[in-house]
Amino acid sequence: MRLNAIFPTRDIGSDPAKIRDWAQAAEDLGYDHIEVPDHVFGATARGDWKPVYSEADPFHETFTTLAFLAGVTKTIRLTSGVLILPQRQTGVVAKQAAEVDILSGGRLRLGIGVGWNHVEYESLDAEWKTRGARQAEQIEVMRKLWCEDLVTYTGKFHKLESVNIVPPPIQRPIPIWFGGSSDAVIKRAARLGDGWMPIMAPDEQGEAKLEELRGHLRSFGRDPATFGIEGWLRMTEANPDLWAKGVEGWKRLGAQMVMLYPMYRLPTFDRQIETLRLFKEVAGE
Repeated sequence: MRLNAIFPTRDIGSDPAKIRDWAQAAEDLGYDHIEVPDHVFGATARGDWKPVYSEADPFHETFTTLAFLAGVTKTIRLTSGVLILPQRQTGVVAKQAAEVDILSGGRLRLGIGVGWNHVEYESLDAEWKTRGARQAEQIEVMRKLWCEDLVTYTGKFHKLESVNIVPPPIQRPIPIWFGGSSDAVIKRAARLGDGWMPIMAPDEQGEAKLEELRGHLRSFGRDPATFGIEGWLRMTEANPDLWAKGVEGWKRLGAQMVMLYPMYRLPTFDRQIETLRLFKEVAGE
């Protein structure tokens, strides 16, 4: 079981030295990936809608942060966790991902989602209702841009004629992993993805979702044994016993990776580093 570290974007602050030191600590402790969350805008509550993260929650920009982390680390892999792909221009994302892959020496994994924040979509002038279909087409376009010398493509959302990305990424293509756990996302991940990174407990419901995924993989002629699974342990309290139980549960279900995802705040740098150490300890790694 490999352990991944969520970049503490809400609590790390704006000191580049602390960002560097945190990333190097994760690398020195033997974490497999650093995963950088994504939100462009904070948003206030309105009517019956209340955001998971509000205007008071800082989020460092995903690709800029990944590029910085590439420069201050040597071996740890880097992931967007997860990038809300349909609210962005596909070609720009493909270019940004290619550049991070180059700067990191081929260490990038692109984690993608469709998101929950319709206010953010509206503020970015992006279509909310078609986000799933757009995401599927975006993946096809990005892989062409990463792998082909010249791309001509016409789809529902994209029209490209003899264009390319230079320089191309080291990985051709860059691995794409899906976040989210709706039935539509699971089926799309099985059809198009290299892996799945759900936020859910490794309980009966989680096991049923995994069986659903594996059934779709088989129906698409894909081998479930070669498909990546990373369980995200979303925790509301710093309880190492619950962490250990979650890790064991994901091991039982066959995940190759697991990541602690604290929903509580880690207000000091020392506590952020101690959380990395403690999770590594209780996970038995």
